[in-house]
Amino acid sequence: MRIPPRIATLGGIAALVSTLLIGGTATATPTTVAAVGDICYSDLPSQAHDTLDLIDQGGPFPYRQDGTVFQNREGILASHPTGYYHEYTVRTPGSSNRGARRIVTGDTAQEDYYTADHYASFDLVDHGC
Repeated sequence: MRIPPRIATLGGIAALVSTLLIGGTATATPTTVAAVGDICYSDLPSQAHDTLDLIDQGGPFPYRQDGTVFQNREGILASHPTGYYHEYTVRTPGSSNRGARRIVTGDTAQEDYYTADHYASFDLVDHGC
């Protein structure tokens, strides 16, 4: 399994491009863009397991919004072109609406993120534990 980068840096990339284009020494200090936590698959709520199973099966999904493009407006996940991430509802028992829990998937195999607080924070799902 390929784990996506937890912290993206811009400073190092800018320094490298500058060095390649105009010569000189790359000395920029990397700037942190976003960080993501971890969660073991076994620690997810059972409803998240159900959602991940539906994603693996290709549906059908209980909500019309499931499978739509996640815009990453919060900027917590690594920056990628629009369409890289998709979101799916994790049912919340007792909730009369979709609730706050989601799985957001990336294009990389098993790049699944869980959020219990409607995108305020994310945990990368570790499928190996």
